[in-house]
Amino acid sequence: MSSPAAVAANDTLSLLLFTLRSEKLLALNLLKVSEIIPCPPLTRLPEAHPHVKGVATLRGAALSVIDLSRALGEPALQNPDGGCLIVTEVSRSKQGLQVQAVNRIVQCRTSDILAPSFGTRGRSYVTGTAQVDGQLVQILDIEKIIHGITPAPIEPDVSGLDIEEVQLLSETRALVVDDSQVALHQSANTLKQLGVAYHAVRGAREAMERLEALRGTPDQINVVVSDIEMPEMDGYALARTLRNDPRYSGLYVLLHTSLDSTMNMEKAKAAGANDILTKFSPPELAKCLVRAAKAIHGR
Repeated sequence: MSSPAAVAANDTLSLLLFTLRSEKLLALNLLKVSEIIPCPPLTRLPEAHPHVKGVATLRGAALSVIDLSRALGEPALQNPDGGCLIVTEVSRSKQGLQVQAVNRIVQCRTSDILAPSFGTRGRSYVTGTAQVDGQLVQILDIEKIIHGITPAPIEPDVSGLDIEEVQLLSETRALVVDDSQVALHQSANTLKQLGVAYHAVRGAREAMERLEALRGTPDQINVVVSDIEMPEMDGYALARTLRNDPRYSGLYVLLHTSLDSTMNMEKAKAAGANDILTKFSPPELAKCLVRAAKAIHGR
C-alpha cells in the first residue's frame, strides 16, 4: 500500500506567476487560466461591484474585468488602464483579472505546496504557498475572490426528491474536503439542505485523519466529496490513496472541481473516483449525492 506522501509526490501542479504594483510574486493554478491578453478598452458599468472595472469584448462575448489589486486590498496599478488580463474560467464562469505583469510558468509538486497557516485561513485569499527560487509565493483562492463579487448560487431544489431518496440521504454521512473556504461552505450548505450529515476539512491529509477518527463510530463516513485542486495532496492523489487502503477502498468518492469536469473525467476514473462534477451548481451536486446514496445503500 502506497503512503499518502508517496502518492502525492507523483502529482505536479503548474503555476502562473504574476505581479501587481508591489512586484511581489503571486500565483494562480495554470489549469484555471484560459489565456493572457493585453488589457483591452473597457466599458464602464455604473451599477457594477466596485471591484469590477468594466466589461471587455473578447471574440464577440462580454467579459467582466476584475481589478485584482482592489479585490486583494492592495494599491492600484501605476497605470490603471495598462497591465494585462489573466482570463480565468472557474466555477462555470469566465472573467478577466487585471494584473501588472505576468512573470512565468513554473512546475511544482503538490506535496511541496503548503496550506496557509491555520490562523489566516478565514481572513485571506491565499489557498496555499510554494517556494520558487527561494522565494515564498502565495497561490490565490480565485473562487473566494469571485464569490465576493458575483451573486451566490441558487439553493438546491429538494422538492423533487421522493420519500426513498430523502431516507437514503438521511442515512448518508459525508466528508467534504476543500482548501477554499467559500467552496467548502457552499458544499456544506447543500448537504445541510439535503439532510446529509457531514464533516468538513480543508485538506487531504486532514481528511485521512478524520476518516480514521470516525471509523467504527456511528458517524463513520461513507461518501467523500473532495476538491481536486488542493495543496499538499490533490483530489486525484486522495482518491488513489483511498482506493489503495483496504479500510477505505469501498468509500464512494465524488471529485468536485472548479474546472470543466469533462477534461478531468478520464483522470478521475483512473484515480478511482466514482463521479466528478464541476463547481458550483447546488442542483447538480444534489443529483450526484442522490446517485451516491443509492449506490452506497444498494438501491
